[in-house]
Amino acid sequence: MEIINKNINELKPYSKNVKKHTKEQIEYVANSIEKFGWKQPIVIDLRDVVIIGHCRLEAAKKLKFNTVPCIIADDLTDEQIKALRLADNKTNESEWDLELLGEELDEIFSIDMNFFGFVEKDIEWDTSKGLEEYSAPKKEMLKCPSCNHVDSKEHFIKQLT
Repeated sequence: MEIINKNINELKPYSKNVKKHTKEQIEYVANSIEKFGWKQPIVIDLRDVVIIGHCRLEAAKKLKFNTVPCIIADDLTDEQIKALRLADNKTNESEWDLELLGEELDEIFSIDMNFFGFVEKDIEWDTSKGLEEYSAPKKEMLKCPSCNHVDSKEHFIKQLT
């Protein structure tokens, strides 16, 4: 498997792509690429048509990239390409383990997870447990207005009490 950089203008989204991406999702993927760098190549066919990575392509356009890393699936038939495109989308569908997600988010302090879709409206505060424990699948991050330190709401509450 060889990763090559392709001019973004050469890549063509698949016209029958069944997976839809919202502007918000594209924004989150762009934020991820901006924060962490490019970590997953786009998979294309021999005609530069996207097989896997439509959202990453849109995010790259939003970020005004000139080139993107790609893998050419030159060993697949047209039928296999169609099947791979659908299988990739289908096999990525899954539910969150909310308990583990909460634990993971509790260990992230310096990265504002709101930029990736983890937003306050999804937090369900359980006041019976106190401020330290809440049943939250997602964690709100705040920026200190005086020093710009980004941390959890829980951290700032502890600092004030």
